[in-house]
Amino acid sequence: MSYQSAQNYSCRRQQNWSRNQNTVAFVPAIKLGPVMHTVLIALMVTVLGLIYLTQATRATGYDYESQKIDTQIAELNTQKSDLEIENARLTALETVKNSSVAKAMTTPVSTEYAQ
Repeated sequence: MSYQSAQNYSCRRQQNWSRNQNTVAFVPAIKLGPVMHTVLIALMVTVLGLIYLTQATRATGYDYESQKIDTQIAELNTQKSDLEIENARLTALETVKNSSVAKAMTTPVSTEYAQ
């Protein structure tokens, strides 16, 4: 099978053509058979399938990443609530009154209030 770079044109003047219509049509030098057409269609379907698979796996990868971030957020919220409970326990009034620091304090001699 040889490929030629020359282009073949066939004249269509013998047909009845009206105004503003092409009278010359391109005729390719290379003819493709039905087997080659089937192979080309199979290749196009394969390429489109691979493109679809890449897009689908990319979306799944984003899903795993977002699930990981959601798990991290849930863990941090649990830690935050534990720290809030610990803060409330440490700042409770009874704990402050019974602490060794509070017991070591003395009462003031005089108290004055601003008016």
